[in-house]
Amino acid sequence: MNSPRTTLYRDSHNAKLMGVCSGIAEYTGVDRFWIRLGAVALTVFALGPLGVGAYFLAGFLLNKKPPYLYTDAAEQKYWQRVRQSPKRTAREIRARFRDVDRRLADVETYYVSNNQRLTAEIEQLR
Repeated sequence: MNSPRTTLYRDSHNAKLMGVCSGIAEYTGVDRFWIRLGAVALTVFALGPLGVGAYFLAGFLLNKKPPYLYTDAAEQKYWQRVRQSPKRTAREIRARFRDVDRRLADVETYYVSNNQRLTAEIEQLR
């Protein structure tokens, strides 16, 4: 998964400090508020100065999110699902294609069964 859409970025557009929490929220699909609350709680109650240092280190090491990474919100949600579970996303896509194929076969059956001339032309092509 080397796509730029599957990389963790810092999101300076929705940032409060450096955009690290906002970038993690965009990457995981979790609301920014909960990521920020978790980062503050983790820093205050568990990590202390180490958490602050890790935050600033991440802020300096992560690249800024490109401005036009996604065309719309649906594409962003799709890539969040891919990052969370690529196998599940592939299964969902296969299921959608199977459904489209089934519906197309139903349409073909309907038109072929009701149109004798079309049925004869299709049989000549085989």
